[in-house]
Amino acid sequence: MGYQRVRAATEALCAPLSPEDAGAQSMKDASPAKWHLAHTTWFFETMVLSRRPGYRVFDRRYLDLFNSYYQRLGKPFERAARGLLTRPSLQEVMQYRAQVDRAMLELLAAPVPAVSRTLIELGLHHEQQHQELILTDLKHLLSRNPLQPAYGRAPAMDTDATATPLRWLRGGGEVACGHGGSGFAFDNEQPRHAVLLAPYEIASRAVTNREYRAFIEDEGYRRPELWLSDGWAVVQRRKWRRPLYWARDLRSAFTLAGLQPLHPEGIACHLSYYEADAYARWAGLRLPTEQEWEALAEEPTPAPQDAPPRLHPGISDGAWYGGVWTWTSSAYSPYPGYRAPPGVVGEYNGKFMCNQLVLRGGSCATPPSHLRRSYRNFFPPEARWQFSGLRLARDIA
Repeated sequence: MGYQRVRAATEALCAPLSPEDAGAQSMKDASPAKWHLAHTTWFFETMVLSRRPGYRVFDRRYLDLFNSYYQRLGKPFERAARGLLTRPSLQEVMQYRAQVDRAMLELLAAPVPAVSRTLIELGLHHEQQHQELILTDLKHLLSRNPLQPAYGRAPAMDTDATATPLRWLRGGGEVACGHGGSGFAFDNEQPRHAVLLAPYEIASRAVTNREYRAFIEDEGYRRPELWLSDGWAVVQRRKWRRPLYWARDLRSAFTLAGLQPLHPEGIACHLSYYEADAYARWAGLRLPTEQEWEALAEEPTPAPQDAPPRLHPGISDGAWYGGVWTWTSSAYSPYPGYRAPPGVVGEYNGKFMCNQLVLRGGSCATPPSHLRRSYRNFFPPEARWQFSGLRLARDIA
């Protein structure tokens, strides 16, 4: 994975933004684009360059300011207040990136020690995660603006297009789960291990807008028997009546291309785990476990590293990747035999293995070269600003 190409892709995502766009924060779970630009730079400076003799940090105050959650590296600035950081300016953040990139390219021009190579590879995949977050966080920010501004243009969907007919894919038996290849994987994807699955079936495609609208029209958001207790409490407290970004008339939705007609055959997205689970109960079915999903999913088609992400999911065509992240019913927990890596990077994944649910696949906002079958994304069950949706599953008697 090329260092310059990944770094350039991040900056290309932010190129359409004004300084005002880049500095604002719409909620505590989202971060300003300027912060993403700085934090991904902080990773390389703090984890790699600061260990080199003679390297001078750009600004020592940044070590805490742009630290996300690494407690052993200082005192991270409050996450919910990142939008208050009017200083440094966007221009200064770009100067920060430029200095770090110069130093990194100098480092990469010579033989790189194995420890540094591992950290650089992790840093590049970490930056790709933030590329996706830039889009999802920005979408939430722009949605709060009554002007409903567009970030960019998305290809128009054929109004006559229909979703792929739903089929049921059968699985079961002993399967191997987790990353087992020679390529990169995060620590939470390992070790590879055997799992025994009871016979089951999983839908060949994701739930569509038309199908989810039927749930809404059947008073799905007003029927407590369909919801987990915590989910029902969230629905009542936040007055949810439809997916995030859907208009009241259920005919249009806010997208990164502005307000657009809601295509009935498009993939239903921006659903929380609670909404996905309630829909599955309404349909008389269930969500798959992450192991069931992985056992039947195909590996993604290799994609160019600089292939641009799409701004919205397309028609529900059966693809496992590039539409929405798929909620599973699996709690985010360690695999058998998992050990967090030693040192600071041990804080990367392991400490979040509590109160979160696993999502699989990858969305339209995920960099295509970042996708793989063993990837484990995770969010709390009420999260819905990500491009998240569902496939149904059922047991076989």
